[in-house]
Order: sequence, then C-alpha cells, then structure tokens
Amino acid sequence: MTQNMDLPTHVAVVMDGNGRWAQGRGLPRVQGHRRGVDAAREMTTLCARAGISYLTLFAFSSENWRRPEEEVSFLKTLLTTSLQKEFKRLHANNVRLKVIGDLARFGSTLATQVQEAESRTAKNTGLTLTIALNYGARWEIAEMARALASECNEGVLTASDITESFISGRLSTGDMPDPDLFIRTGGEIRLSNFLLWQLAYTELFFSDTLWPDFDEAAFNEALEAYRSRRRRFGRTQEQVDESTC
Repeated sequence: MTQNMDLPTHVAVVMDGNGRWAQGRGLPRVQGHRRGVDAAREMTTLCARAGISYLTLFAFSSENWRRPEEEVSFLKTLLTTSLQKEFKRLHANNVRLKVIGDLARFGSTLATQVQEAESRTAKNTGLTLTIALNYGARWEIAEMARALASECNEGVLTASDITESFISGRLSTGDMPDPDLFIRTGGEIRLSNFLLWQLAYTELFFSDTLWPDFDEAAFNEALEAYRSRRRRFGRTQEQVDESTC
C-alpha cells in the first residue's frame, strides 16, 4: 500500500439527492431518479476513461423500501428497464457487470436479467461496475456470519480459519479490492449502511452537490481531494516515506 496514489483503484458512491433535485425544480421525485440514471452512466464513463478499475454504486438500499409505495414501484421498474437499456452499451465498452444485494424481493424477472448480464460480461477486462440493489451492510455481514457458523457446525471450518482476510473474501465484494475512495453526494454526512466492513480504511468525500448534478467537474474535485490525502494505514509518515523510497 502506498500513499497519495494518483487515482483510486476502486471508487464507491452513494448516489443521494435525486428526489430533492426534482422537487427543487417543481418536478415529481421520480423525474430525479430518471436523471440519476443519466448521472450514473456518466460516472461509469468517467471512471472507465480515467482507468479506474472498479466502481460500486449504491442504487437501492434495504431501507429504501420504507419510501412511498408509488416511488418504490417506480424505482423497481426503472432499475429493470435501465438494466435492459444499458447492458449492450456496457458490454460493448468491455465493462464487467456485477450486482450485490438480496434480489429476491425484486422478483424473478430482474434476478434472471442480472444473472444473464453478469454471465455475459464475466470475461470483460475493463471497468468492473458493481450495482448494490436491496443491499445493506449489516444484512451482508449477518448473512456471512450465519454461513460461517453453519460451516463450523458441520466441521468444514474451525474458529481459527476465520481471519479478517477470510471474512473479506466471503463478502459480496470478495473478488475486488476494498474501495480507496468513497463519495456521497447530496450533502448528507453518513455511510447509511453501505460497505461498512470494506470502508474501514477508505478515504471519505462528502459533496453538497445533488447526484443528478454530479458531473465531471464534481468528480474531479473528489479525485483532487483523494490525491491530497496521506494514506498511512496505521503507520507513521516516516514509515510510509521509507517504504516508497
């Protein structure tokens, strides 16, 4: 691990502010979600163009089911249609698609589409785009803990097998590095149950910009903030300087 890397390898984003963006313009909240899809497409393009290897977007949290029924229904439909529309473009641009979260509540149609998209893009070598749907970090950790407890009971694992690196590998992001940069838009300053384990040493960037307005200039501001950080991972600055000589 080194300090002041020019670019993060993995960027994770909480895309917040779609509804407020629409309301501020006298539009229904759902119009903000439509514009949010455009912003997600732009972010994917920016990351791929910059040479960033992994982008993880928090599209629908396990807590979002508490929103008004009409909005939730629209989001479910938007997610399904967006996946259909965006798949060919992503595949043509060598993007590997991955979806994390509990998809059962979305129904079999979306689950089948996700499985097909993941399978067809599995060998792509460009950006890995991960979409978090009906995802919550506490849910993820609890699911993993139950699985490990079961395997210990069956004698497949012993308690000594369960190390930090072992746990990391069993999470839904186990095939990718932890995020280097976390971005949250919309002016809120919290993680909102997103990748809690994975963000332990991630650089955090909070922006007042609402997600539909988070453009290339805003992204560059986040990257500049990342470049200015001194990433020590528990070491002293002297130790970091020595390791980079």
